[in-house]
Amino acid sequence: MDIELLHIDDCPSWVDMRRRLEAALRATGFGDTPIRLRVVTTGEEAARLRFAGSPTILLDGADLFPGGEPASDVACRVYATPTGLAGLPTTEQLIDAIASRAR
Repeated sequence: MDIELLHIDDCPSWVDMRRRLEAALRATGFGDTPIRLRVVTTGEEAARLRFAGSPTILLDGADLFPGGEPASDVACRVYATPTGLAGLPTTEQLIDAIASRAR
């Protein structure tokens, strides 16, 4: 399993996303999986990486939360959560997404 966390420097959510992602990986039995961090700095890089806003998680090269439109600019991302829109998904949403992809 290959996990990459794409983010922009100005995004306030990426640090908490990393913590939640680490917890979700442990909960799904993938706690030893390294998380590669990548700072996205240009629109060209965003388009090439299929970046859908910061933070974006790629699992084996695909967005862990499909439906986020790839962006050609460097901006924050919004996720639908059980309590409304937020800058990152809940740990439970991460667990569900990882578990459904790891089968």
